[in-house]
Amino acid sequence: MAATERLVVVGGDAAGMSAASQARRLKGPAELEIVAFERSHFTSYSACGIPYWIGGAVAGPDELIARTPEEHRARGIDLRTGTEVVELDLAGQRVRARDLESGSESWTGYDRLVLATGARPVRPALPGIDAQGVHGVQSLDDGQRLMDTLERGDVRRAVVVGAGYIGVEMAEALVLRGFEVTVLHRGAQPMATLDPDMGGLVHAAMNAMGIRTVAGAEVTKILTDEEGRARAVATAAGEEYPADVVVLGIGVEPRTALARAAGLPLGESGGLLTDLAMRVRGHENVWAGGDCVEVLDLVSGRTRHIPLGTHANKHGQVIGSGVGGGYATFPGVVGTAVSKVCDLEIARTGLRERDAREVGLRFVTSTIRSTNTAGYYPGAAEMTVKMLAEQRSGRLLGVQIVGGAGSAKRVDIAAVALTAGMTVDQVVSLDLGYAPPFSPVWDPVLVAARKAVAAVRSAGV
Repeated sequence: MAATERLVVVGGDAAGMSAASQARRLKGPAELEIVAFERSHFTSYSACGIPYWIGGAVAGPDELIARTPEEHRARGIDLRTGTEVVELDLAGQRVRARDLESGSESWTGYDRLVLATGARPVRPALPGIDAQGVHGVQSLDDGQRLMDTLERGDVRRAVVVGAGYIGVEMAEALVLRGFEVTVLHRGAQPMATLDPDMGGLVHAAMNAMGIRTVAGAEVTKILTDEEGRARAVATAAGEEYPADVVVLGIGVEPRTALARAAGLPLGESGGLLTDLAMRVRGHENVWAGGDCVEVLDLVSGRTRHIPLGTHANKHGQVIGSGVGGGYATFPGVVGTAVSKVCDLEIARTGLRERDAREVGLRFVTSTIRSTNTAGYYPGAAEMTVKMLAEQRSGRLLGVQIVGGAGSAKRVDIAAVALTAGMTVDQVVSLDLGYAPPFSPVWDPVLVAARKAVAAVRSAGV
């Protein structure tokens, strides 16, 4: 009888536990022992839902948990929470883990290793950055610490540093809780994942809901009071913005210090590099997935760090299949993401103008304004669609959408078209659903594609 192999998983959220669960479906305990380490006390949760918990749309952290540690253990996974892996010994095929409560350490050997260490909020090395009341928001533990601060009783002014997805969503959540909110960001407009002209629409919506946004603001210091609590945020322009709580929404970076120390291959953003089966390049028995990896951008042909739960869960399924003796691959992404600010929906997929220039593509753009339903249908709301197409071929390169209810998910049309490598001519011919409550006769995405076709033809003259 063959000896039981051991799989060690580092990280107990989406990618790690999806991998462990899929491997367990394919191999029973007699064939594969699974040991998983998780720093926090939560597993398999939706970090994307934290702003909605903070804002009150979700009652509490329990609603964001898809599967508890106890449920994983009941499925034959030795899940050790409150335990951090602090060293990888690739030559000896073992990991050193520390119990965060007792401080005790021990080595655990493995036959196969999965790294799903996630990402961490960017925390610049500024004076006062570690003061009480300064919060990054990446895990449920982070969310609970922020809630503890917000419920302190003497908190009414919030400053959000950064205006990416997390920054914008947290600003909305804090406004909904009744706080005075200021957003400081370095760019000309919020949402740098959009082109500036589309980001301007988001800026207007934030102002309309009472969020003060300050562009071109370079934060230099968190000022503190006598008790060491944050009291204001200072910028390079000499301004000070009073704050009882500071939320960092600057973005995240791959949590790959362990991998770096072990000599594993990292990409430009610091994420782990893998093959299509999510094996770490050059390491037959080591896999990686989730927010700690870089993935192939199918439009630009480059690897990118795109930390999203959708990708992480797919990575886990692919990894678990490989570990369990099956076969699956993760071919890449087109960079699709959606968000909202109050009633304004925000979506993007593919390349921005800046992205296209960086990879040497010549392109045309088209921007149209339409409505999310037939214009005469009650409740019709404005929608703006921007489309990029390659100048000579007409290949679709990217789409950005900002508008009312029903706008954001239209980006999925573009995501499919990008994945299929379609031209804007082909997009115009798509047979999309129509009825007045759902769309004008010409869907806004098709209208933008028609305008892009004209721009491609004009550029070719």
